[in-house]
Parts: sequence; C-alpha cells; structure tokens
Amino acid sequence: MTDALKQLAADVGVPDARRHIFLCCDQTSPKCCDKERGLAAWEFLKRRLKELGLSERGGILRTKANCLRICEGGPIAVVYPEGTWYAQCDPPVLEAIIQTHLIGGHVVTAHLIEEHVLGGP
Repeated sequence: MTDALKQLAADVGVPDARRHIFLCCDQTSPKCCDKERGLAAWEFLKRRLKELGLSERGGILRTKANCLRICEGGPIAVVYPEGTWYAQCDPPVLEAIIQTHLIGGHVVTAHLIEEHVLGGP
C-alpha cells in the first residue's frame, strides 16, 4: 500500500476505530423506507458523530450503504464488531444507538433485529 492510502485511512480514523456503523440510505431503489427519510437519518448520524467528537479519530466509523438487504422497517443500521442489526433508525433511534451502543457498549433492545458477530458461533 502507498503512504498516501495509509494516510487517508488514518485521516478517517481507521486505526482508532472501536465500532463501525453502516446505515442503509440513498438507495437506488428505496424499499425499506423513503429515500428522503434515509438521507435525513444519514445527515443526523454524520452531524451527531461530529458534534460528539466521535468521527475521524474519535473511534466511530460510519458508512452509507445503498442497501443492507433487509427491505422493511428502515432505515436499517448494523454496528460492528458486534454485528448488531437495528430497525427504524430515524434520528431518535440513532441518538439512542449513539449514546447506548456506540458510546456505552450496550445493545438498544427496543430496535434490535438480530445480533451476530461475524466469525462467531
């Protein structure tokens, strides 16, 4: 790998990551929720992570996913490394996920779809 790629990875916080949240939004063919609703959730997530100092080198990576293949009850999110899948991830639910799971390390059971660590039992 080039030094430039390593620097870009460092700039977005890859070496400091404790958790990574993927959010289904901006879909090519929206199914789990309206496109506007998904994009509003994404903008909220980006803003809150930045406000709380969790973006970049703050330990939380975020990725906008076109589709997470659970095409109902969206926006859908998944948090790794725990492999925790969440439904109805509008801003109030995302705030709970940020505070309780991303910061506190505990699952938000009210919106839990499934929990499965990759490579786990």
